[in-house]
Amino acid sequence: MSLVPRFHVVTDDHVLSDPSFVSRATEVLEEGGAAVCLHLRGPATSGHHLYDLALHLKAVAEASGAHLIVNDRIDVAMAVGLNAVHLGRRSLSVSETRTLVPLSTIGASCHDAVEVSAAREVDASWIILGNIFETASHPERPGLGLHTLKELVVLADYVPVIAIGGIMIERVPGVLASGAWGVAVMSGVWGAESPSQASSEYISMLQADTGEP
Repeated sequence: MSLVPRFHVVTDDHVLSDPSFVSRATEVLEEGGAAVCLHLRGPATSGHHLYDLALHLKAVAEASGAHLIVNDRIDVAMAVGLNAVHLGRRSLSVSETRTLVPLSTIGASCHDAVEVSAAREVDASWIILGNIFETASHPERPGLGLHTLKELVVLADYVPVIAIGGIMIERVPGVLASGAWGVAVMSGVWGAESPSQASSEYISMLQADTGEP
C-alpha cells in the first residue's frame, strides 16, 4: 500500500454477523475503489469465518482497486495472501509482527501520547487514533477532542494519523483541520441505509479537502 487511503471503514462482530454484510461490503469496495480501505475487524468472530470473508472480499478489492485489511488476525491476513494488517491492543506489537511475517504494511491503533510515540518509533504505516468524540461503541471513554488530536498529530510526525470515534460526516472538516490525514468510520457507514452512498459522501468530503477530482 504505497499511499495510505484517507477513508477507512471498520467492522465489528455485529456488522460481520449481518447476513447481508458481504453484499454491503462489496458495494462499499466497488463504490470507493482506491479511496477506501476496509478493515475486517471481529474480535469474537472465528478465524474460519474471517478467512472466508477476507478471501471473498479480496477478489472484490483487487477488481475495484480498493484496499482490504484484516485487524488483529495476522494468521488470517497471511493465509489469504494480504500484505497488510492493522494491530490493536489485543495484538502483537508492530515490531513483534515484523519479526514473524513479511508484511509490508502494518497499522497501529493508538489512544494516547505514549502509544503514538511507540508507533512512530517502530515506523508504523499509519496510526488510527481515537476515540476523538464520544461514541456508542465505547461509551466508557470520553472523546479526546480536536485539540488533543492536533497535538498527537504533531507527535506522530511523519506517520499518517487516521481519526476514529464519532466521526460523522459533518465533523470531517474539523478533523482534517486538526491535521489528521483521514478518518475511520463504523456506524457512519454500516448504520446508513446505503453504506455505499454514505462512503461516497465521506470520500467526496475528504477529496474536497485536498482538491482531488
